[in-house]
Amino acid sequence: MEIKGYLHLYWGDGKGKTTAAAGLALRALGQRLPTVFLQFLKDGQSGELEPLRRLGAAVLSGEPGMKFVFQMTEAEKAKLKARQDRMLREAVSRLPAEGRALLVLDEACAALQTGTLSEPLLRETVLRRPPGWEVVLTGRDPAGWMREAADYATEMRCTAHPFDRGIPARRGIEY
Repeated sequence: MEIKGYLHLYWGDGKGKTTAAAGLALRALGQRLPTVFLQFLKDGQSGELEPLRRLGAAVLSGEPGMKFVFQMTEAEKAKLKARQDRMLREAVSRLPAEGRALLVLDEACAALQTGTLSEPLLRETVLRRPPGWEVVLTGRDPAGWMREAADYATEMRCTAHPFDRGIPARRGIEY
């Protein structure tokens, strides 16, 4: 019997998209599923990454001190796109071609929206994944094809946030 993997989409303007993806990764690791957690557009400093590594996940991310995309020159954006395309290919290569596995693509929606990730590469990876792979996409505004293909779609909607009261992001809670 063939094992079916599903596509998970955590999206919206609310807090919790990456947290939900990390929670699913934790659960998968607890069941000994090969797991890759890839963060696009982030500097690799988020608090969830080191525990995931210690538990056996392969973690791929940006570099400390990387700029926001809106601060980048066109040359820097092109370099970032090439790097993120390479990271996606590497993430895929770290998972078995057969059997169950989890691939988290954190901030894939934003990477696609900012043009710092190749859409054909992402679509191919997501839509033609091996049968047993669970794939998670996160971000604020997913492409239409992501919503259509999602087996699980959870919208995180912000109704209150401390930032709105001038409270900055807190270590261990927001990052």
